[in-house]
Amino acid sequence: MEELDFWKMNGSGNDFIIIDNRDGRVSERDMSALVRGACRRRESVGADGMIFIVGSKKYDFAWRFFNADGGEAEMCGNGSRCAARFASLNGIAGNSMTFETLAGPISAEIKGRIVKVLMPVPSGLRRDIELPMKSGKIRVDFINTGVPHAVVHVKNLDAHPVFEEGREIRHHSMFSPAGTNANFICVRDRNYIEVRTYERGVEDETLACGTGSIASALTANARGMASSPVTIKTRGGEELKIYFEKDGESFTKVWLEGGTSIACTGRLHEEAV
Repeated sequence: MEELDFWKMNGSGNDFIIIDNRDGRVSERDMSALVRGACRRRESVGADGMIFIVGSKKYDFAWRFFNADGGEAEMCGNGSRCAARFASLNGIAGNSMTFETLAGPISAEIKGRIVKVLMPVPSGLRRDIELPMKSGKIRVDFINTGVPHAVVHVKNLDAHPVFEEGREIRHHSMFSPAGTNANFICVRDRNYIEVRTYERGVEDETLACGTGSIASALTANARGMASSPVTIKTRGGEELKIYFEKDGESFTKVWLEGGTSIACTGRLHEEAV
């Protein structure tokens, strides 16, 4: 493998490796292996996922998003914000843009380090799903915000066994075969929610999850517990803001807003993968 230029970026606690692949330097067949190698913590660059910027005939650009395990995902909220800022800083798009994802087109607005993205229309809302668990039955809500998310209300978020329970929910037969992400939330008031998320594909708790933050806000609204805009406090301490409108029981115009940062730029050596 030839050496590849990359950027390492963070979106409210989620970190991503971003590669401009509009020239097709990384072939589709090599993407998953490259992701698995480069996203390893301590042994390589390390990241929650990798983003390949590719060309699009309809929009400013398209992306291919992969979780750290090498699996391609339809959507990633915080990843989309990092990709948008990367595109703006590298002259691929302006400060207002639309780009192509497997979940549909995403629009973004850049104001310095703050990036706001218009997310895909959520679908599949279900409330009070009864899940048999090792510790007994629990009730969860579910919504697809570009990727599937289960949401659990808990009393003590800090003490909750997010890794163990999240992993069990992620692989639960109720959500097979694709599995789901698992979010554990405490609603502090109608406009403030604290969230911890176990992410499918990362297979661990992450410091933040954009689509999970959206799922938490929307399911709380469906229960009459939250109103737009909702500020989400993530495990990493960063805050995301969720804006949304409703048409009857359906959610529309869902925006995700938060900060981004550039950790480093560099060249990925073949020994890193």
